[in-house]
Amino acid sequence: MPDNNPHHEAGGPAGALTLAMPWGELAYRRAGAGAPLVMIHSLALNGAMWQPILADFTAGHEVITVDMRGHGASRWDGGAFTVRDLAEDLCRLLDALAIDTIDLLGLSMGGSVATCFAAAWPSRVRRLALSDTTAWYGPEAPQSWAKRAASALDTPDRRDLLDFQLDRWFSAAFRASEPATVAHIADIFVRTDPRAHAQACRALGDLDERDRLGEITAKTLVITGEEDYATPPNMGEALAQGIAGAEFRLWPGVRHLSPFESGDLREALVNHLDQ
Repeated sequence: MPDNNPHHEAGGPAGALTLAMPWGELAYRRAGAGAPLVMIHSLALNGAMWQPILADFTAGHEVITVDMRGHGASRWDGGAFTVRDLAEDLCRLLDALAIDTIDLLGLSMGGSVATCFAAAWPSRVRRLALSDTTAWYGPEAPQSWAKRAASALDTPDRRDLLDFQLDRWFSAAFRASEPATVAHIADIFVRTDPRAHAQACRALGDLDERDRLGEITAKTLVITGEEDYATPPNMGEALAQGIAGAEFRLWPGVRHLSPFESGDLREALVNHLDQ
């Protein structure tokens, strides 16, 4: 008998489902109940990164976390992709799940994907939350991100990349006080396919959504950690300025993965998404 169900349990983390895609299989998870909220992870991580803080968001939403191409349990053919391609993947998933409208939260790379999605399909996003992200990394981005792509491919032991990442992700105080969360994120990073990491770096280097920000109609909150030097505050400010009616908030004492560092920040995100 033919299998007419495109959704299957993934061979990876427990609870993951997959959707067949032209490039492989997109893995995702669903938790909680209520209005659908999609949460998109940052570079070289996957949807499981949200686990330490997921309960804050499932209290009022059905949360859908996605593994972008080549990340986590998403099987990928190794082909090139852009940030817009990743947004298209989300559109295909929502169509397959028969979900018309979502709330959307993206962090870092996930925020760039969320920005692309909200600009391309504005009627499908009710509330948009963008954390520590940007629509453009600047004129030197293709060269700088190409170097990071090469580093991802040329470093045999990914643990050798962790010092650089951990210092960007978390303040020293958080690394000392919350070692379990830090270890959880670090473990996901170490297990990420270097090829997917490298291709995502190239995609971010080519990113420029500045001209499309005016297409976004969702009520938008942009938050950037005061100590974030991966996507510094001026990038968050520019993003908010380009989106009609967007609010920008600079959050003190946190770095790039700011929602993990501050319960008050998470509360601000939840309040925005719940309105």
